[in-house]
Amino acid sequence: MIKRDAEEKLRSLALGFPAVSVIGPRQSGKTTLVRSVFPHLPYILLEDPDTRAFAEEDPRSFLAQFEESGAVFDEVQRVPQLFSYLQGILDRQTKPGKFILTGSQNFLMMEQISQSLAGRVGIIKLLPLSMREIARAGVMPDTYEEILYGGLYPRTYSSPIHPSDFYSSYIQTYIERDLRQLKQVQNLSTFQIFMKMCAHRSGQIINYSSLANDCGITHNTAKEWLSLLETSLLIVLIRPHHKNFNKRLVKMPKLYFTDPGLAAHLSGIQNADDLGYHPLKGGLFESLILTEFLKIRYNAGKESNLYFWRDKLGHEIDCIIEYAGSDLIPVEIKSGRTASSDFFKEIAYWNGLSGNTPDRSFVVYGGDQHQRRSAGQLIGYQEMEPIFSYLE
Repeated sequence: MIKRDAEEKLRSLALGFPAVSVIGPRQSGKTTLVRSVFPHLPYILLEDPDTRAFAEEDPRSFLAQFEESGAVFDEVQRVPQLFSYLQGILDRQTKPGKFILTGSQNFLMMEQISQSLAGRVGIIKLLPLSMREIARAGVMPDTYEEILYGGLYPRTYSSPIHPSDFYSSYIQTYIERDLRQLKQVQNLSTFQIFMKMCAHRSGQIINYSSLANDCGITHNTAKEWLSLLETSLLIVLIRPHHKNFNKRLVKMPKLYFTDPGLAAHLSGIQNADDLGYHPLKGGLFESLILTEFLKIRYNAGKESNLYFWRDKLGHEIDCIIEYAGSDLIPVEIKSGRTASSDFFKEIAYWNGLSGNTPDRSFVVYGGDQHQRRSAGQLIGYQEMEPIFSYLE
């Protein structure tokens, strides 16, 4: 098992809440994490037909078995009625860390938690592996193209499965098992096309009308489906920062997949070598770095503090980290391996507007050098610790 950075926060939440919920995309490692952290709790998989039938038919008696011992309930959203009965138990039994809830259908999980268990459950989001985690485990690929193609789901590092086989099965599982239960997705084949069109827009500002037209759906349906992917934690929408410096700003968010391998597969990329001069390479690399920042936040139990900045003239900063409430830390992201002074052009422009200093300005690039330049710091993608302090 690759040690997860979220383990420390998970233990902390279990000391303060009677129940803790671990949410995240399917196959992100939720079950492995909770079973390793809470080996003393009975593990109950509610996808097992017999177990689920008992829980559905007699939820009160089902939960009574675990009122004293507590339990890990995996895929708990499969039996929604349990949440109401669990509320009563949590009100009677206030001992922290008794129940650990996991599930892959985050839209159903969060709906039930907000209705029945608000204030009683600590929540942590678990995305696929971070580069920091795989580096610590000694399984970091030699090139970032291999990460962009192979992705960061734990199974691709724990078994010899080929990435294309993993992602083909993953997409079918997500669509067939999760989405068909939702009324807002009637046409699953159209939704799969929609996911592919989203992948081709990785790292881009969303144009809802263009996305809808390419998929043959309405503008409102495109918004609903994007919201569904976002709630599933398969994508993240990075919002523009509101600081305008008397400039007109764009208002639409940028789209990133939380795993670059999934986006690469949906885009039809066949192997890591295809990424050498692929037009999506820059967007996928940007996704990799942005989600690395996001994992730092989520693993600490915090929400995103990431934005981007772009004015109507086209000046843009790929990532703005909102630090300590009001400080803004600019980060540019470049997939090139050869350092160039052009990397700092937008940073210098933004610093001129904001008054930010070069020592708090960063360019993350595809190389391995760490250089302090007059406009900011150049940092290799595997050595981003100087930026992590603004995220933790």
